[in-house]
Amino acid sequence: MKKLFPIVLAVTLLSSCQLYKNYERPADIITDGIYGDMQTAGDNSLGDLRWRDIFTDPKLQALIEKGLQNSDMKNADLRIKEADYALKCAKLAYIPSFYFKPNGTVSQTWDPWNRNDYTASKTYSLPVSMSWQVGSIGSLRNNKKKAEVSREQLRNAKQAIQAQLVASIASMYYNLCMLDEQRLLTKQTEENWGKYLKMQQQLMNAGQSNMAAVASIEATYYSIQTSVVSIDNNIHAFENALATLLGETQFHIDRNSLASFQAPAICSTGLPITILDRRPDVRDAEYKLATAFYDKNIALSSFFPQLNLSATGQFTNLAGGVVNPGVFIGQAIGTLTQPLFENGRIRAQYKISQAELEIASNNFQQAVIKAGNEVNLAMDDIYVARLMQGLIDKQVEALSKALDATQKLYQNTGTNYLNVITAQNSLLTAQMSQISNRMDAITATINLYQALGGGVE
Repeated sequence: MKKLFPIVLAVTLLSSCQLYKNYERPADIITDGIYGDMQTAGDNSLGDLRWRDIFTDPKLQALIEKGLQNSDMKNADLRIKEADYALKCAKLAYIPSFYFKPNGTVSQTWDPWNRNDYTASKTYSLPVSMSWQVGSIGSLRNNKKKAEVSREQLRNAKQAIQAQLVASIASMYYNLCMLDEQRLLTKQTEENWGKYLKMQQQLMNAGQSNMAAVASIEATYYSIQTSVVSIDNNIHAFENALATLLGETQFHIDRNSLASFQAPAICSTGLPITILDRRPDVRDAEYKLATAFYDKNIALSSFFPQLNLSATGQFTNLAGGVVNPGVFIGQAIGTLTQPLFENGRIRAQYKISQAELEIASNNFQQAVIKAGNEVNLAMDDIYVARLMQGLIDKQVEALSKALDATQKLYQNTGTNYLNVITAQNSLLTAQMSQISNRMDAITATINLYQALGGGVE
């Protein structure tokens, strides 16, 4: 029997060693090749830049600064404070609890036949009690580690909110810049067709045109006017949405032109491994994995004994009878509870925690793959936008020459003015495509900024 106890103690201690291990990132998480053929050489990437270095427009920067003070960011700070308090509670669990509960009673016996007997018995007690729920082996430590992970998870959530805010504000701002340029071109088109309509009306009055031609041109003219109204409505909608994001009532957004956007000098992916520490949703998946790791340890700790200590010390005049003056009485109790059989509940909970840990590991790997694919897509969009920009620029240049030649031909020979209108429309359509493609390049850059983790602060 004497030899059995050391053996049991040694087995218990060896089994509990894993309860004191910290979470470590799994070695089988794959990052190589997650960017596909869009991985760029070098250690630096867009994810190494601050948002101020990416979005350099001063008016946009002022809007972003204002947006980072909105209610979502304030709530994120409050949630982090809540997590700090929860962590403090988890740390204080190592310390015993003390209670002071003074009490007193007054009692007497009264004899109805002897009215002079009114002597009262007074008792009092001034106890201080201590309780210390040490818990099972490793349970307090793993609960504290879990609280630490929860706090970091909330800090990570704040960064995710910030990255989303910066991206949303920048996207809305440049969409407004795009709509401004589209409106300008549409108004030019409206003006050109207005001139052409007046010319045809004058020709009809002179008997050189007919109502069918005038009505057709008039319909096109009104269609262009509806496009202007639609663009104005879209501008108002974007301003309203941006004001809401900033936590303000609707107001006019002061802005520069679309050309004010300067692509970052560094517009690359960097090493895939860095996405594990930069991208908020990937980090969140890993925090959930760490939480599942400590939950498994907590479930494992249920197999080990639980130790509870309590002590009471009091000054009282009640000790086998009322005595004055009072005396000190002390008492200490320690209990050790070892679960033996709970209908499989403890084992089932441990199996569930193991399954949850495996699920969290799979979700972590999937989050890494998803992030890599988003980086690949954003880089591909940037490449395509740049390629198309060169082609569209050449198209605009060629159509500008065609319009110039058509206008000179009309001035010298008096050919049909419809040729001039057609050339103008072709140029304006190409210029619209040019604006849209510039916006596509900006959107792809914003998407890459998000896909690489939302920059550094």
